[in-house]
Amino acid sequence: MTSNPVALAVFAVLFFGAAFLGTLAMRLRPRGEGAGTGTAHEEWGLGGRRFGIWVTWFLVGGDFYTAYTVIAVPALVYGQGAYGFFALPYTIIVYPFIFATMPLLWRYAQKHGYMTAADIVRGRFGSRPLELLVALTGLVAVLPYIALQLVGIQTVIHALGLPGQIPLIVAFLSLAVYTWLGGLHAPALTAFIKDVMIYIVVIAAVTVIPMHLGGYGHVFDAAATAYTKPGTGLLLADGKMMPYATLALGSALAAFLYPHTLTGVLASRSAQTIRTNAVMLPAYTLLLGLIAMLGYMAHAAGVVVARPNDTVPALFAAIFPSWFLGFAYAAVAIGALVPASVMAIGAANLVTRNILGARSGREHDAREARIVGLLVKLAALACVLLLNPQYAIWLQTLGGVWILQTLPALICGLFIPWLRAPGLIGGWLAGMVIGNWLVFSDGLVPTHSLAAIGLPWTFYTGLIALAANLVVSLGLSALLRTGRAGVQPRPAL
Repeated sequence: MTSNPVALAVFAVLFFGAAFLGTLAMRLRPRGEGAGTGTAHEEWGLGGRRFGIWVTWFLVGGDFYTAYTVIAVPALVYGQGAYGFFALPYTIIVYPFIFATMPLLWRYAQKHGYMTAADIVRGRFGSRPLELLVALTGLVAVLPYIALQLVGIQTVIHALGLPGQIPLIVAFLSLAVYTWLGGLHAPALTAFIKDVMIYIVVIAAVTVIPMHLGGYGHVFDAAATAYTKPGTGLLLADGKMMPYATLALGSALAAFLYPHTLTGVLASRSAQTIRTNAVMLPAYTLLLGLIAMLGYMAHAAGVVVARPNDTVPALFAAIFPSWFLGFAYAAVAIGALVPASVMAIGAANLVTRNILGARSGREHDAREARIVGLLVKLAALACVLLLNPQYAIWLQTLGGVWILQTLPALICGLFIPWLRAPGLIGGWLAGMVIGNWLVFSDGLVPTHSLAAIGLPWTFYTGLIALAANLVVSLGLSALLRTGRAGVQPRPAL
């Protein structure tokens, strides 16, 4: 695309303005009751554990519904049609899961001063090997997620007509300074700005674009005509039903096991804050449904792109004036800044507390976490600069399979007091081996056909691996159980 000076100017003012505001977040944070009672690491990495209902709503929504969501969901709908809407039931299923489990995790973490999933697992089972496995799984699962946020920024930068990688590096430096100085307070502050901008963009898009194209009837007619490949269309094909349902279920179970989403939960002020947010957060699902519709609108607008990720930028460039184009691209880029920061903080917490081991000295821990967070972002930047972005997408697909294997230790451990660490380690190993083998044997497609064992279904691979994990974890734990000796106590419900 050719350079658009007006769009570029609006984009730069909004994006760098939000980044600068984030760098001031630690100084602007509330000084009310409870301020300053935690360690410096807790202040930087969990916001002092005092975010209320509204801050938590914007923060969790901000790092759950990312910039890559705005780019990738319409791109999937553009390419495959109805199958791309799996994200809607997924984000509906996830909230009862949050309501039932996350307050329990929060109470346990709050009581013992834990900051990560691996902290909680170590406290529950007293196993250093299991702690390391959970920490390493979370780290490798979140790294491609950070890379995809940078891909989102890269996509809108290229859409603005800026060639080369220097603009992306400048955006990365903004992210690095933003996170280093602001900690979790930075995305908590700017998530509000990001969400307001995204809502404005989406409402304008679903109102103006159909009017420009002749109404929603024409949008659906044009999209239906465009889907000519087998398995695509406005309705799910027969063979897509089970993959659609199991992918939605598996994605819902995995969503709040990631370090960044769990960080937003553990930063909440109370268990009631989490429950209230589980009731309020479905408002984002409505927004996501409207975002997905952009894939249909792109067909109606005659948009043709070389890469699916260019669908939304190309659609906006074809419809909106330059000033609003800059506003929309800035919303997407800030939508990457917020979750990428939380992801880097969550990864840094895992490394400093669980992989390297917590060190003595409050300031030292916070400084170490900042350095690790910077290194994590550098690794993600290297993935974008040196590798085909498709590799990051493949790794993110694998990340969902990987992170699901921490569910038995983290979640089932809350409800099944006789689970034992050796059994959970065996289950994790079984799930990882089976999950990776199936994904690679299927050509990095995240679904697997069960026709080889006589079943006419195709399932999400992560759920198949999780089923194997649970069988081994429960079986070995039952064999290792000797009376009530060493049984972990059930948490207060």
